[in-house]
Amino acid sequence: MVILKTPAEIEIMAEGGRRLAQVIGGLKKEVRAGVTTLFLDKLAMKLIKECGAEPAFLGYRPHGSLKPYPHTICASLNDVVVHGLPSDYVLKDGDVLKLDLGLKCGGFYVDSAVTVPVGSVSREAQKLIHVTREALGVGIAEARSGKAVGDIGHAIERFVAKNGFSVVRSLTGHGIGRELHEDPQVLNFGRKGTGEELVPGMVLAIEPMVAAGSGATKQLADESFVTADGSLAAHFEHTVAVTDRGPMILTKV
Repeated sequence: MVILKTPAEIEIMAEGGRRLAQVIGGLKKEVRAGVTTLFLDKLAMKLIKECGAEPAFLGYRPHGSLKPYPHTICASLNDVVVHGLPSDYVLKDGDVLKLDLGLKCGGFYVDSAVTVPVGSVSREAQKLIHVTREALGVGIAEARSGKAVGDIGHAIERFVAKNGFSVVRSLTGHGIGRELHEDPQVLNFGRKGTGEELVPGMVLAIEPMVAAGSGATKQLADESFVTADGSLAAHFEHTVAVTDRGPMILTKV
């Protein structure tokens, strides 16, 4: 069941989103060769606490998981699409790092992700990151009253394919609010006019996950998802409210 949010509740989420955007900005400044992903995880916890919020992922057990998530952020490298666990791995020049994190503020969750190049990355990686970021914008533009969830996925997949890459079909975006994951699922593919109708008050985590290869994935023992063919992956995400005035991105400063 889709849970609509009131304008006042959306404003609470927008405040949380501004705080999350600032946290992500602080993390991005520290991404460089020689830094560990565990350092970034600890920094994220510090920044979230300093802004008066709670980490959304720490201790969270999503549907299908065998155990609660043990960290503040997901730090997914290169062919890891999502749910990469922070570790003592030292970032090196050429790595492609996905940072996915959320927080809880005022009783509501917000969720966001960015892909950050470490130093100098390949031309393919540069294009993949650019296309995935743009695909998020294309998807957000469809989050309008009177459209449907399928319009978002259709627009994302069409844009990604036009640029020579593949969307990851096995992983999805989602509704968000008082729970981290709510209805509806927000696929990164679909047909126009299909799925739930978009109406004011819906809040969605739109998150294109894109691979340089086929887009097929497999899950590892640590519950992270990697591309099945070992190709690079990128991931961007915003929490977006559907309003009478069009899509409202909540997770930005």
